[in-house]
Amino acid sequence: MRKAMFVGAHNSGKTTLIQRLHHQKIQSSETQSIEFCDDMIDTPGEYTENRHFYTPLITTSVNAKMIAVIQSATDNRPIFPPGFVTMFQPQAIGIINKIDIATPAEIDYAVGQLREAGIQQIFKVSALTGEAIPTLNDYFAQ
Repeated sequence: MRKAMFVGAHNSGKTTLIQRLHHQKIQSSETQSIEFCDDMIDTPGEYTENRHFYTPLITTSVNAKMIAVIQSATDNRPIFPPGFVTMFQPQAIGIINKIDIATPAEIDYAVGQLREAGIQQIFKVSALTGEAIPTLNDYFAQ
């Protein structure tokens, strides 16, 4: 599996998604600092939401082969500035999480947010229910 760094807003489901991808019991927790989990790097949502923390994200990204940008389908805030992923050297993919509780309009909005951030390849998943997780796992395994 390619080492991926997960970035996204607070409560976007980054940690839950990592737990699901690792076939771990889903436990609600708040990531307080950057955590290295074997083949994945979990970052606090505050690092994405506060531009003062972009430097630690950029620095940590040198340990990753891929950046996984997580957008909650139920979050209607503009989280990522235009071209957000251009600050990273590794390839970036987008993951829309929480599709199980989102409307089609909310999912379309999330797609637009990730496209604006500079992402071409987007996966739509539910970390809670496991919907579309096998497809994402197959992609990471390449």
